[in-house]
Amino acid sequence: METLANLESFVRSAELGSFSAAARRLGLTPAAVSRNVAALESNLKLRLFQRSTRHLALTEPGERFLVSIRDHLASLQGAIAEATSDQSEPAGVLKLSMSPTFGMNYILPTLPEFMRRYPLVRPEWMFENRQVDLIAEGYDAAIGGGFELTPGIVAKTLAAAHIIAVASPAYLHSQAQPHDPTALQELDGIVMRSMRTGRIRQWQMRNVAGEEQPALLRETIVVNDPAAMRSAALLGLGVAMIAKPDALPYLESGELVRVLPAWYADAGPISIYYANRTLLPLKTRVFIDFLVETFQREKWPERFAGSLG
Repeated sequence: METLANLESFVRSAELGSFSAAARRLGLTPAAVSRNVAALESNLKLRLFQRSTRHLALTEPGERFLVSIRDHLASLQGAIAEATSDQSEPAGVLKLSMSPTFGMNYILPTLPEFMRRYPLVRPEWMFENRQVDLIAEGYDAAIGGGFELTPGIVAKTLAAAHIIAVASPAYLHSQAQPHDPTALQELDGIVMRSMRTGRIRQWQMRNVAGEEQPALLRETIVVNDPAAMRSAALLGLGVAMIAKPDALPYLESGELVRVLPAWYADAGPISIYYANRTLLPLKTRVFIDFLVETFQREKWPERFAGSLG
């Protein structure tokens, strides 16, 4: 019977491409991971990896074994976590990734309540504008939108991510109000260039009647960050297309107003992403439940909906 340590060392080494990376993920030394994999190969009488000084690659039998064992290993780990959780509180490091603006405005303020409920969980929260590799980088979960669902990762929808057009009252005071999205080209546009593609992001707006039109913003100001777009709009420099959650505090204070309040663009859902395990670690499961509860209590799905002017 193979030990769990041997199987974990093999799967993490295969996923991360090196014994050193697997050792960091598992909290072991590279030598220990290498010994575990060697023991597994000896027991199976198979060579699972082709090794060199710079490269670690699965053999054909190794690839087949990884496919057959990976999901079963996750289930076994979850079963062990579930068995021990009946006798203990949620505990351990909770490593989470989220965008800086949304994370600091909405998720970080929930932390005091979460820590009061689960004092043995230690948050390690990263605020970053990128899609992380949950498994390879050792994250328990990520919050955001537009993540590619790679094998082994699932998403739970929290709310819609709707994009709305906003500007400051001072800017709009001297401008003719647009009658539909195509008329936005008559105003100064604050737009964003994607760091990944190098292109200006374009939006297709819709209304509750189901009509769709392109939002034709003039490229008066170009930035590379949604928070910078919002700041430029607050300075009265033009119209910006930003996520309603990012605009919401300023809409409520009156510092920003919606342009074309009957129109919005759909950027997909805001979700929490986590590993597809039959039984999640208790720390992750209670955080997901806590987050869903918070979204419902604060009525964020309704407040984030751009379809509600």
